[in-house]
Amino acid sequence: MLLGAVKSFTLELYGAHDAAFTRGEVVAGQVVLELRRDIRVYSMKVQGRGVAEAHWLENRTMNSVHNDYTSKKTYFKRRQHLIRDNGEVTVVPAGRHEYPFSFQLPEETLVTSFEGKYGSIRYWVKVKLHRPWATVRKIKKEFTVIEPIDINTPTLLATQAGTKDKMARAWYRNFGQVSVTAKIDRKGYTPGEVIPVFAEFDNSTSRSIAPKAFITQTQTFIARGAMKQKHSIVATLCGDNVSAKCRETWHGRAIKIPPVGPSILQCRIIKVEYMLKVCVDVPGTSNLCLELPLVIGTIPLHPFGSRTSSVSSQYSVNLEWMRLAIPEQPEPPPDYCSVVTEEEAEQCNNTAAQQPADDLSGIMERPLLAFVQEFRFRPPPVYCEIDPNPQLCNIRPRCMTC
Repeated sequence: MLLGAVKSFTLELYGAHDAAFTRGEVVAGQVVLELRRDIRVYSMKVQGRGVAEAHWLENRTMNSVHNDYTSKKTYFKRRQHLIRDNGEVTVVPAGRHEYPFSFQLPEETLVTSFEGKYGSIRYWVKVKLHRPWATVRKIKKEFTVIEPIDINTPTLLATQAGTKDKMARAWYRNFGQVSVTAKIDRKGYTPGEVIPVFAEFDNSTSRSIAPKAFITQTQTFIARGAMKQKHSIVATLCGDNVSAKCRETWHGRAIKIPPVGPSILQCRIIKVEYMLKVCVDVPGTSNLCLELPLVIGTIPLHPFGSRTSSVSSQYSVNLEWMRLAIPEQPEPPPDYCSVVTEEEAEQCNNTAAQQPADDLSGIMERPLLAFVQEFRFRPPPVYCEIDPNPQLCNIRPRCMTC
């Protein structure tokens, strides 16, 4: 049996199995070509692409004609020639050959890889080997891209709260109103975190109600002006029944976020959104639901983040400056004679002698500057290391009844 000339044709990506890529990073790898004998090659090229695609079929006519809804969005496209087609055939000798390649992802915002029922967001590398009088050999390998979402932003750290009420239907022997008030600390969370739910359920009806909380995921696909959605519940929290004419309060009831994918909000044709729903099952009417939006991010919360660390570093620098500026032992103030000369002191004394000390009749007629000048060269108090006004430790406490 005559074996083919190509023994193996493989594609390897460096680091593709360890971690995901993000915008601006370099995707590198190599193409390994093992030959049993010499072959003639027109060209061999590698392509890198990232495409978001939404697709579904709908039957809208009586004749069972399906309407095809398809939309695509390309986020990047790269091409590199490993064996260039120069119009001549290239002879590749038998043996093992390695062809390295690399390309950089765009610096612009990319979209996280996603697989859904009506669409997907995929990134891949494809290699094509063109030979004369032979079929084109192709290899394709996908890699994951995650667009970072930092929840340490003012928008995602804002408190989410709301209130909603509803009247029960009288013909089901249920009278009164049900109201729900709920609050969560912030809008952004990461998978694995616990959301403390603060809620109050006021049951003014004549029957008991059952409060619950859900984390829902909504996948939205848009194509040709039409929209397709898929809803799913990813986490559930059940509370105790609230009796008639009673009130129940949740003081931070915990609901944990499972390992789900991050929110996708930047794609034009595919969106993934999350919501916390605090609901009440009211007998005889539809459920009362209060919705609080959530954003599932990739960068977790760091309470002592960059801003806090910068402030603390600046504070430490200020402390170092204070340590260098303030000596251990304070020096005594300079002598009065070294600051004020004898002529200035004599001139000040003569000015004070011209005005009698007990004559204050013309004090308002004198200019204010002249009045201040009299106290300009007064000598300071004598410096002494002993406190002239020591604190009295043995002070008898005053009786409050006296």
